[in-house]
Amino acid sequence: MTAHPREENPDSPAAETAPGAPAPPERDTAGPAPTAGAGAPGADAEGAKGAETDADGAGSASEDSGAQAVLAAQRELRERIERRKAERGGPIASGAKLSGRAADLLAAVRAVESGEKPAVAFESSPAPAAAPHRAAPPPAAPPRTGPPTPAGPRAAPETVRAVRSVLTEGGAPESLAVRVADVLGEEAGALLRADPWRLLAVPGVRPEQADGFARALLGAEDGPGDARRTDALVGWLLERAALRGHTAMEAAAVRAALAERSVPDPGEAVRRAVAEGAVLDFHDGGGGEGDEEADAEGAGEPPVLLGLDRYALAEESLADGLSRLARSGPDPRWTGAAPPELARAVAAQGLVVHTGGEAARAEPVALAGAARGLGLRSAVAVHGENGRRRLGPEVGAVTVAALLSGAAGPGRDEDGAFALDLLVVLDAPQLDVETAAMLVESVPDGCRLVLSGDPHVLPSAGAGRVFGDLLAARVCPQIASRTPDPGPIGELVSGIAAGELVEVDAPGREVVIVPVRDAGEAVHRTVQLVADSVPRALGLPAERTQVITVGHGGSAGTRALNAALKQRLNPGPGRFGGFDPGDRVAYAEAPGRTLQGRVVSADAEGLHLDCEGRPEPVVVPKDRVEPAVRHGWALTAHQAAGMRWPAAVVVLPGDAVGGLNRAWAYTAFGRGERHLSVVHGVDRALARAVAEPPGRERVTRLRGLLEALAEPAGE
Repeated sequence: MTAHPREENPDSPAAETAPGAPAPPERDTAGPAPTAGAGAPGADAEGAKGAETDADGAGSASEDSGAQAVLAAQRELRERIERRKAERGGPIASGAKLSGRAADLLAAVRAVESGEKPAVAFESSPAPAAAPHRAAPPPAAPPRTGPPTPAGPRAAPETVRAVRSVLTEGGAPESLAVRVADVLGEEAGALLRADPWRLLAVPGVRPEQADGFARALLGAEDGPGDARRTDALVGWLLERAALRGHTAMEAAAVRAALAERSVPDPGEAVRRAVAEGAVLDFHDGGGGEGDEEADAEGAGEPPVLLGLDRYALAEESLADGLSRLARSGPDPRWTGAAPPELARAVAAQGLVVHTGGEAARAEPVALAGAARGLGLRSAVAVHGENGRRRLGPEVGAVTVAALLSGAAGPGRDEDGAFALDLLVVLDAPQLDVETAAMLVESVPDGCRLVLSGDPHVLPSAGAGRVFGDLLAARVCPQIASRTPDPGPIGELVSGIAAGELVEVDAPGREVVIVPVRDAGEAVHRTVQLVADSVPRALGLPAERTQVITVGHGGSAGTRALNAALKQRLNPGPGRFGGFDPGDRVAYAEAPGRTLQGRVVSADAEGLHLDCEGRPEPVVVPKDRVEPAVRHGWALTAHQAAGMRWPAAVVVLPGDAVGGLNRAWAYTAFGRGERHLSVVHGVDRALARAVAEPPGRERVTRLRGLLEALAEPAGE
């Protein structure tokens, strides 16, 4: 048969909705969207949509310009970052013990693996059958929506009581108390009373909610130009930008967003935030949007960027580490290894980028096997358990998280570096800048690092675009695989990568298009496909089919689809915090890392899950169930990136038009190994989205930093 997303639905609804109509879908995120609790000022209606604006805007005051001023600012920036590095223990040189940020992150991950958890209660839930278990601890990496939350025990009861008292006085819900205490620390009550806008540091809280809280506490002292308010808003804008993948934000865009929030002097607010050290300013330009548009500071000059300390340090450290590996000289030990092209690149230089689709993964895996045949120590790391399973047990792959924690893989030598001669990292586009920095800092001198992945998929859920920046900087050999993905699905996604929605012959029903008129029909047909059509036609049980849609909200987002699929596949009252035994779930173990599993039971300790790749049940404490666990029959494309299933059903309701682009379609359509069904209700919008060139990139600094570090070598 010929299968192609035909334009057969002229009645597809518009992306904008009238009052009372279903809301547009929320932006893809890697895991369950953080919430502030029922009825809280802090229940974020936009989920993880990112910064309020990234649009350019003219500032109210001009910045210094000219070559001398730029050079002076660059020197000052370097000195400032070096001071910060020194305060944190300095960068990690190969062969040195881990310290600073990398050591902190490693300690956090190891704390996670040790099974630490807070004491919780899960009321009116039956105890599970006796079975060994370990608790699911707090996230191993800092949440994307606020400042880092340390691993280990939760805030002390007296701290929570103090915070609850302040929240009550300001009219905020008491349900926020634990999270405020976790974010602000043991002095949270006093800090919040002195500066009510610190509430913005809590995930899900929005400026208008913090403003109302501040008015209730401060009365006449409150004002839109209050320095405490403007500092908090600048940080909030940058944290929201990080949710969209940016590690920095143009100063002009920050000023424009502050003006929209009624800040009387946005330029002064930005200068104050920089002077106080709340944010860093960068005069060395950046990647993405800044490459195309001149900032208000001067036409033709790199825009001034603002960034948070954590991302600035991560990008600086990552650039240093990648440059160190790229400068590694030839290594004759790789002579005769296979595959030849990749082996020659690895023999010549310590850092190699490998690109290709699903079938191309076999090439770097073969290189790791060849290395073992030469007596060299090698390891293959993947994004998640799904990718590890697809490689098979004979490869012995480990997840990046397990490698960093030491839970799997070669471990570390006495100096804290990986005991390896070759590290192959698959799914490299899914590396966010902080994880990548920790990974690269742990690679010793003499070790070869191969970063492999598909450059056309959606980028990491966390901030940064490590793989894309490294490709663009061209500081190391780049080996492009010539191995195409096979079959009709491979042909379809190859066309999407080139900007064309091609017709494909699918004699075995590998690709099926299901036109629908509206979102209600889209949900109905999706359930029918998963529960009946795919199992009957292909012999695949429902649990081996994954539904993928554009966002969590909307008329056919993950929430609506999961509700319908639960009703058909595992009906129940949801007595365990909305879940029942047998429910398929997606558990955000950490930001950007989603585990798939099933609910086993619940008891006083929390919700018990059977998760892929875990030999023992995982227990999610009660207070983490709402923000960390969703039903998992339907995922967003960002959640599904780096994973594949025997069958995939991609749902395109009419109100999803605004979320479509080439990378989204490429990622979603490529998740099925044997079969792809497209529930198609977007009319011609899909073809237009695929044909449009890739949209605005993330704003990052890594590419510029890599190019600057490579310049002396080229002179």
